[in-house]
Amino acid sequence: MHFHLLKTLTRRYSRDPFPNKLSHYLHRANLIDSIRLKLRTNTPNSLTPLANDTRLLDSFVVTQALRSAPSADSTLLLNEALESNPGFVHTQNTVHALATVLAKSGRAGELNYLIKAVNAGRFRNVRLSFMNIMSWQAAVGDLEAVLRTWEEYRSVEKRVCAESYNVVMRVYAELGKDWEAVRVFYRMVEEGALPNCRTYTVMIEHMVKCGKLEAAMEVFKVLPFMRVKRSLRQYEVLVEACVGARQFEEVKALLEEMRVDGMLPGRAMRLSLERMREAGFVEESDDFLREMLPNEGIKSIGYCDDCSDDDEDRDEEDVDDDDRAGKGKEGSGVQLKPWLDPRSLTNALQSWSPNEVSALEEANFVWTTRLVCKILRNFKSAETAWKFFCWVACQPGFTHDIYTVQRMMTILARHGHAALVAKLLSKVRMEQMRLPFSTIRLIIDFYGLSKNADAALKVFHNDRNLCGPISDFNLMLLYSSLLRTLTKCGRDSDVMDVLEVMMLSGICPDIQTFSGLMHHFALNDDIKTVQKLFAMVRQSGVQPDAYMFKVLIQAYCKCERAALAYRAFEDLRNLNLLPDAATKELLVKSLWKEGKRREAAAVEESCEETNDVLPLTLRGHIWTVSSTDLSKVFSIYSSSFISAGE
Repeated sequence: MHFHLLKTLTRRYSRDPFPNKLSHYLHRANLIDSIRLKLRTNTPNSLTPLANDTRLLDSFVVTQALRSAPSADSTLLLNEALESNPGFVHTQNTVHALATVLAKSGRAGELNYLIKAVNAGRFRNVRLSFMNIMSWQAAVGDLEAVLRTWEEYRSVEKRVCAESYNVVMRVYAELGKDWEAVRVFYRMVEEGALPNCRTYTVMIEHMVKCGKLEAAMEVFKVLPFMRVKRSLRQYEVLVEACVGARQFEEVKALLEEMRVDGMLPGRAMRLSLERMREAGFVEESDDFLREMLPNEGIKSIGYCDDCSDDDEDRDEEDVDDDDRAGKGKEGSGVQLKPWLDPRSLTNALQSWSPNEVSALEEANFVWTTRLVCKILRNFKSAETAWKFFCWVACQPGFTHDIYTVQRMMTILARHGHAALVAKLLSKVRMEQMRLPFSTIRLIIDFYGLSKNADAALKVFHNDRNLCGPISDFNLMLLYSSLLRTLTKCGRDSDVMDVLEVMMLSGICPDIQTFSGLMHHFALNDDIKTVQKLFAMVRQSGVQPDAYMFKVLIQAYCKCERAALAYRAFEDLRNLNLLPDAATKELLVKSLWKEGKRREAAAVEESCEETNDVLPLTLRGHIWTVSSTDLSKVFSIYSSSFISAGE
């Protein structure tokens, strides 16, 4: 009997005090707001009772309270109050939040002390990665520390991540060490790391800061050739610079590109457009604002969104007024926007139970385009995202626009829900909305992930006109996406049919598309198709690069056709190109294996005759980046600072 009573009491006290996860989230949000208000008053002792209640202050609340403090001093004050409580224990998230605030505030001394304390084991299971430390050191501008940590990282890992190059490149650029930043980019490419969207954001910001706007625009225009998504931050930097230089025609061109890319602008863009309007371009700026800045009527109220967008570009952490919504909270003369974390809010809605939906309706959120897009992006299940998408459409004051619709379509396509995508496409057509070209491309790309070739073909043939007129270059990109999706789905016959139609219509694939196709058929041991594709490259006038020859040589060696691989090697050398070390070793090994010792010796001799050391890796990547494009970007970047390197 006593055992049964104990079991009943244990179950009662261990029961979650909140009826659902959303109620728990809202409770946490109110608690965070209480701490934010106390941190902004002149009564620091008011934190003590709250800090002593470890039952309320879980790791999540502490992390967000530290991040949303108004200053580094108030963050340290809160931390001191927390650590005075014997029951409080720091976690990975709380330590990271504290370090991030110190770094962004330039508090190098306190930051270094914290890092040493973590490394000494003071915080139990808290661990810091090399990238964490590098990012914080870069934020305080400690170049020597960044380089020291980077070298340690490189000594431990055989291959470091692309983001580490970005951090070093950025800190050099911010400290005015122009040529050193250029050399980091060169090193990144030479060592085989693939530059990403953030790499080019650093580059564009660097050139604009140094008055090289024209060069920055050149790099920006090359990005689509390399299949690099252009970020909102890049657009904002270039629009602001063009407005400042009164290059309003360039601004108009950038705004049109934003529409094609499906970008929803934020507050920084609005300020630039207002300056453009003041300069007399009223129609252009007003049309753009009306079309691309929805919910203008509620931009004056908002939530304090402390959740950064971990999207293609980490620089997009600025919070916009139209990104948040709600009623202000007042206390002791201080007025704050209620705190909101879209990612945590979404996690609380993952089950989408009736109780959670009721609680969501009672919370009276003001739904905006940006907030809805963030919520949709953070759902783990496409089915739950769809339920939310349908629910929010019925909420007072909110109407879906092309941004929320395109977000929902790409989520559904990624998870293979072709019927729902078709339903939304039909709605777009009926409403006569203009779909961004990037959305059609993404849908076709995602159908490759969900292995739905028929749906991709249908979208390509029937729905691409929803984008309006498509340039030949963008049509080539769309064909390339379709071909890649078909290869992922194993539809080889369709691949060749689409390629034939593409070339007959006067659209020639670029070199990375050809390389991707050759790589695919080589993996399937279809050497005849590989040869056919290479012949098409020659006939179309496309100049093969070293990376394409690498793909070709690897294909021949895989199929035990070393003689053909040797012939490809001869073509490569005749164009004054070099293979990378791994490709040369593979070719020599294959020639020896097939008894072609003379040819193997010729390969060795040819590579020894050159004064250049064979590169460790070749510039380029199948389907995305060609060595020509990478060389072009490096040329633009380096020539902008050529005097610094002389």
